[in-house]
Amino acid sequence: MTKILANDGISKAGQKALEEAGFEVLTTKVAQEQLANFINENNIEVLLVRSATKVRKELIEACKNLKLIGRGGVGMDNIDVGYAKSKGLHVINTPAASSESVAELVFAHLFGGVRFLHDSNRNMPLEGDSRFKELKKSYGAGTELRGKTLGIIGFGRIGQATAKIALGVGMRVMYHDLYVSEATIELTFYDGRTMEFELKSEPKETVLKNSDFITVHVPAQKDYVLGKKEFEIIKPGAAIINAARGGVVDEIALVEALEKERVSFAGLDVFESEPRPEVQLLMHPKVSLTPHIGAATSEAQDRIGLELASQIIKLLK
Repeated sequence: MTKILANDGISKAGQKALEEAGFEVLTTKVAQEQLANFINENNIEVLLVRSATKVRKELIEACKNLKLIGRGGVGMDNIDVGYAKSKGLHVINTPAASSESVAELVFAHLFGGVRFLHDSNRNMPLEGDSRFKELKKSYGAGTELRGKTLGIIGFGRIGQATAKIALGVGMRVMYHDLYVSEATIELTFYDGRTMEFELKSEPKETVLKNSDFITVHVPAQKDYVLGKKEFEIIKPGAAIINAARGGVVDEIALVEALEKERVSFAGLDVFESEPRPEVQLLMHPKVSLTPHIGAATSEAQDRIGLELASQIIKLLK
């Protein structure tokens, strides 16, 4: 029986589908430094990971029995994909499964940011009973998302899912993508009606200068997508959301832009020094924070588990 180690977990639906197809699924969480030994001692042939476990060349080299590496999610930067494939391993991921979950989290940060929820939720428990009127005044200058412009950098599946929500809210959408020159965004409503929007990629500078809110949806990069130069040309008072990858936004430049009020607020789900984000970000009153939970909804995890199971069954059965 082929053994699968889901080292960062797998949904019950995914596990059930694999077991019904005749696989043995282990969900033991093995520490990175003990992973090679565990895989070899237990004759593991399939390793499933999310973003926590790293599958580097050394691990692949040490585990001769591995046949398949699966990533529950989109980004593959924690796996040496090219090397694994050169050794004859299958490498799979689930690019479509979590798009809507990430897009909804972007809007959780946006809705919270424009009404200062991230900060009022820190201060109301401490001072809500003693300084209610002062807090009401300090959080009383909120703005609406409707009628504003959302700039999306990176217009793959997640960028497009984010655009759908923005259009539904009544926002204008602009995007920049080197590979997606134009896109048709179809909004599907609860009663089966649909509506289509035709969008075209704009130069990055145009998007930055004209957007009230900017959200980044690109894979890990060598250089910053939003760095010092970009913060100097964005529309003054714009807000920044990063639910993509730590390292695509220059956090030092971001803090500086927040201090200078060049940026009104930021929403961060990912961090350069994850899993130990910089304390000046964690303590900043203008930063809304989540601990890399973009794809962490029960619906997305079910879709990820089932998509992994379906690909594994197809490849190995």
